Amino acid sequence: MNEALIIIPTYNEIENIEAIIAAVLEQNDDFDVLIVDDGSPDGTGAKVKELQANSKRIHLIERTGKLGLGTAYLAGFRYGIENKFDFIFEMDADFSHPPKDLNNLYAACKDGADVAVGSRYTKGGGVKDWSNYRLMLSRGASLYVRMITFMPVMDPTAGFKCYKRKVLETIDLDKIKSIGYAFQIEMKYAAYRNGFKIVEVPIIFVDREKGTSKMDTSIIKEAITGVLNKRLKGFSGYYKNKR
Repeated sequence: MNEALIIIPTYNEIENIEAIIAAVLEQNDDFDVLIVDDGSPDGTGAKVKELQANSKRIHLIERTGKLGLGTAYLAGFRYGIENKFDFIFEMDADFSHPPKDLNNLYAACKDGADVAVGSRYTKGGGVKDWSNYRLMLSRGASLYVRMITFMPVMDPTAGFKCYKRKVLETIDLDKIKSIGYAFQIEMKYAAYRNGFKIVEVPIIFVDREKGTSKMDTSIIKEAITGVLNKRLKGFSGYYKNKR
């Protein structure tokens, strides 16, 4: 039986891809990894195909062009649902999400959470080597989201998560429209509005050491304006299956 699928979107992650896949797979024999690669010109997809030859626990979706974080995860969710994985994770390729903490998220969902969030801002969490300005900006964004949505999550922009499959089967994924980091907020709010239990698990977030950050001003703008727009529209489209 398929147990847990860790989805990792990639674009030009050749410097990290082999190491992150190895780090994920060594955490737990229950874990498979799915790389969703947006046509990386640096050969990320080709390296994953090479690694697949030695492991049935490595899966790959190749896409044409840089289509965005949100659509990559949605493709991964549909793959996980179709292949009957009971637990489906989101994770970055750059080691900013500590692989060892996959086990803590997994345990939280097995212990009763419907969604487990790797949280920088719950007790015991934190960030490493951030400037005061960046920390203030991130904490301010989290406060803004909580004020707009009333969602009781201290780190609503976090991208390190574990879902039980039933959560993703309940949410109408066709109605999730955010492309960039607003996607993380939108998915949490969809789960919250559907009445699922969200638990925050503390992590220490570390900036990437290799490769280039994908963050830009358009992503920040989407995250700020998208939350308010979705809140005003009521998020009514999130309900797919009545629980």
